[in-house]
Amino acid sequence: MRIFLIEDDMAIGQAVFSVLQDEGHSVVWVRMAAGVTREAVAGKFDAILLDLGLPDGDGITVLRRLRADGVTLPVLILTARDALEDRLTGFNSGADDYLIKPFKIPELLVRLRAIVARAGGPIEPKEQVWKVGDLHLDEWRVQVTRGGTPLTLSKTEFALLLALMRQPERVLTRAELERGVLPYSEGHTLDVHISNLRKKLGDGYIRTVRGIGYMVQQRAAS
Repeated sequence: MRIFLIEDDMAIGQAVFSVLQDEGHSVVWVRMAAGVTREAVAGKFDAILLDLGLPDGDGITVLRRLRADGVTLPVLILTARDALEDRLTGFNSGADDYLIKPFKIPELLVRLRAIVARAGGPIEPKEQVWKVGDLHLDEWRVQVTRGGTPLTLSKTEFALLLALMRQPERVLTRAELERGVLPYSEGHTLDVHISNLRKKLGDGYIRTVRGIGYMVQQRAAS
């Protein structure tokens, strides 16, 4: 997909930009409202990710202007404004979805795919079910099963497991996991999340490589 990211926060913007590129999407990232016009987006993108608190203007104003100019691209608002009135204003101004910061990357990806699919845009052809032994992760449905039995994971646990299962037998460094999965975590460390995930999965799936990071093994230890 071709994504237009409008986000002034460097940490959030870099995290989202990197993940979208890793997913195989084409991304243009700007940090200002200036220049976001019909001519800048029409025919060039499949969706817009829009922050509301921009340095040179309000995202709602940008959205209303685009809709008034006939831009029908699906728009997903990314903002810390969580009041009901703010959400209603976003939808009434033409937003297709509204995601409150801090958010988790897997939820962003699911919501992005959903608004593009509803608009009749591309659906990613890549395989979305990842398998390691009897452990299956369905990325589209956000479901994990072990031996056919569903497991209940938190959003962060699911994101960690997804990152590991996408590259089985490869060690992901702590920095990679923290940057890609925990950019907005609320004080919980990577070790705590990994520990909780291990308790739910059982022994033999996640291996610690001391001093480097973690990996998922192709087969659970007997």
